[in-house]
Amino acid sequence: MNSAIIIENFSKSFGTQKAVDNLSLEVKEGEVMAFLGSNGSGKTTTIRCLLNIYSADEGKLLLDGMIYTSRLNHLLGYLPEERGIYTKARVLDLFVYFANLRGIKTQEAKRLALEYFQRVDLLPHQNKKISQLSSGMQQKVQIGVTIIHKPKILILDEPFKGLDPLNRQLFIDLFGELNKNSGTTILYSTHVVDEAQRIADSVIIINNGKRVVYGNIDEVRNSFGSNHIQLEFKGDLPENTSLYSAVITHNTAELSPKPGVSSTEIINFLVKNNLEIIEFKIDRPSLNSIFLQTAKK
Repeated sequence: MNSAIIIENFSKSFGTQKAVDNLSLEVKEGEVMAFLGSNGSGKTTTIRCLLNIYSADEGKLLLDGMIYTSRLNHLLGYLPEERGIYTKARVLDLFVYFANLRGIKTQEAKRLALEYFQRVDLLPHQNKKISQLSSGMQQKVQIGVTIIHKPKILILDEPFKGLDPLNRQLFIDLFGELNKNSGTTILYSTHVVDEAQRIADSVIIINNGKRVVYGNIDEVRNSFGSNHIQLEFKGDLPENTSLYSAVITHNTAELSPKPGVSSTEIINFLVKNNLEIIEFKIDRPSLNSIFLQTAKK
C-alpha cells in the first residue's frame, strides 16, 4: 500500500525552543490517523511544515510522494485550527468560490453546496453572511469548503471546535463516509481522544515534540496491558495509590493496576470499602488513558 503522507526525521525550532524533535510518521492511502498531543506538543507546527506554511529545519515531508506546492490543492483538503473564512461573504457564494478554485464549475458547485447544506442543517442559512452565523455554524461552513471537492488527502486540525456532541457525531459520520466511499486519507489532530479511538485506524501521540506512541490503535492498546478496569459506580471511589491509578469522569472510572496488582485484588478492595459497583469490565486501556499516561510523562 502506498503512503499518502510521509514525515521522516523532521525537526523544527523557533529560536532556542525545539518545537518538534526528529519526528517520523507515515499515513497509508485510505488510512485514518489520529494525531494526539497536549497543547504546545508540536502538532500544529508539524502540520504547517507539511504544508510549507513554515519551513522545516530538517527532515523529509511529503504529500502523495511530493513536497507540497499549490499544484496539490486539487487533491488536498486542509482545515486549520484557526477559522479562516471571509465573514462578509454569503454562505453559498463562499462555497462556490472555494469550489471554483478547485476546478469545479459553478453549477456543479451549487449542487454540491446545497447537498451539503441539507446534510448539516445549513440550508436555511445559505444566503446569510458568515458573520451572522454562530460559532458552530461557522465551523460547519469551514469544514464544508474544505471537503466540497472530496479530497484525496484530508488534514484536520481540531475539526470539532465549537461543535456540540450531536454535530460532532454528524461530522464523525461524514468523515467516515469520505474515507470509506472516496478512499480519502485522513490525518487529524484532536483533543477529543475517545472519538479518535472510535474512528481512527492508527494513532501517533507526541509529547514535547517527540513521538511517544505510534501504531495501529489495537496494537497500541494491547501493548499497554489487558487488565484495566472500566467501572460504573455510585458514591466516592476510594483512593489506593499502591493498587491503582484512576481516571474518573462523574460516576465512571478507568482504573490502571500498579505493576504486580491483579484486577481481582482491586475489585475486592472496592467491595470491602463499600463502593456500590453498578457495572465493570476488564479490558485493555482506552486510548484516553494511554494519552493521559504519556502526556504526564
